[in-house]
Amino acid sequence: MDLSHLDKQGAARMVDVSRKARVRRTARARGRIRMKAETVRLLRENLLQKGDALAAARLAGIAAAKKTWDLIPLCHNIGIEHVRVDLRPAEDGVEIESEAVCTDRTGIEMEALVAVSVAALTLYDMCKAVDGEMAIQEIRLVEKRKER
Repeated sequence: MDLSHLDKQGAARMVDVSRKARVRRTARARGRIRMKAETVRLLRENLLQKGDALAAARLAGIAAAKKTWDLIPLCHNIGIEHVRVDLRPAEDGVEIESEAVCTDRTGIEMEALVAVSVAALTLYDMCKAVDGEMAIQEIRLVEKRKER
């Protein structure tokens, strides 16, 4: 199997996308952070000492998506046109979903995944004083499409 990020000698390389056409691309990712019911209650009622953790996580996820190329060494710096991060408190944690859109030569799935990851990490950071048993789980790409 040929891996696009390795040359013939096995060294890491950035993929050349210069000959590819720009097309609209969309990706959605999901993940969750498991936490105690009491922590979820504090989140919903905005009673955490650090402030509105859901708003902070949403903004952190959006900001992180825009810096993906800076965080993941072989990602291209693409023009992101839209990022959405939704956080839905549940009984045992928070469900996180992102959608990212670009019109470019390469995909936007890494940006969607980074948005979910950083949103989850931000929630962890803002809740760690009250819940030392949180777990970030199941971060995955759920949809990737391009329009011709």
